[in-house]
Amino acid sequence: MGKFREINTFAEVVARGSLSAAARAEGIAPAMIGRRLDALEARLGVKLLQRTTRRLALTDEGAAFLEDCQRILAELEEAESAVSERSAHAKGHLLVSAPAGFGRQHVAPLLPSFLAEHRDLTVNLNLNDRVVDVVGEGVDVAIRIASLGDSSLVGVKLADNQRVVVAAPGYLKRHGKPQSLADLARHNCLAISSEGSQRGWTFREGGKTVTLKVAGNMVCNDGAVLHEWALGGRGLAWRSMWEVAAQIEAGQLVTVLDDFAAPGNDIHAVFAQRRHLPLRVRVFVDFLRRTYAQPDYWRR
Repeated sequence: MGKFREINTFAEVVARGSLSAAARAEGIAPAMIGRRLDALEARLGVKLLQRTTRRLALTDEGAAFLEDCQRILAELEEAESAVSERSAHAKGHLLVSAPAGFGRQHVAPLLPSFLAEHRDLTVNLNLNDRVVDVVGEGVDVAIRIASLGDSSLVGVKLADNQRVVVAAPGYLKRHGKPQSLADLARHNCLAISSEGSQRGWTFREGGKTVTLKVAGNMVCNDGAVLHEWALGGRGLAWRSMWEVAAQIEAGQLVTVLDDFAAPGNDIHAVFAQRRHLPLRVRVFVDFLRRTYAQPDYWRR
């Protein structure tokens, strides 16, 4: 119980921005909050927060620990609510935000089945590639494919994800497979652009993460177009597994440079921190997690 209280206190202090604010919310003295944080840091043997009279700042270890704490607390609250509300049913309106390409392929097609299970719910699905302000825009659930850094939000991992370099078999037959990152210079690389600038491709080499500027004769700001160009044998493309897994399984695309793949940006559902998460949010997140966990889902 003491360990859980310390973890919960740590998350509350970060969310509220100060020890005094967390103490007021719990109805105890700030000194008690401070003692809990001291005990947690002593037990872990690391500094989680840099504390001064003016501000709080997470250390690198604190930021990593916070993400795990938020997930654990969210899952615990979810488990408690599932028990107490087993006889309840979700109702109301759900506002969901998702990246455009992922949302078209892996959220929109699932909504009919979800709504068939929850007939008293309605859903507004907003597809765009900007990072939405979950709290400011009243979004119930945002799907994000990235490492999470906003401590004001709770993140629940829905699925693994990895980026891979792919090409059609015909292209590789004509031009050969790249064996090293240096080989990319002699290949036609189909890159994505954002606001007029071309994004680099990220890899792991020699234990370090490196981002390379690649070159090719076609650039586009729409990932779906790059996907089609790659299928058409126009060059190499750096794409997420959620987009190309089915084509890899079917032999329409082949991965290359697998030994240099960078750590993946996993797929998360994020929502505002709330003491009692609405049932409509919980059932939607659970539905996505169950669906994505099916062994053959990503290969369809």
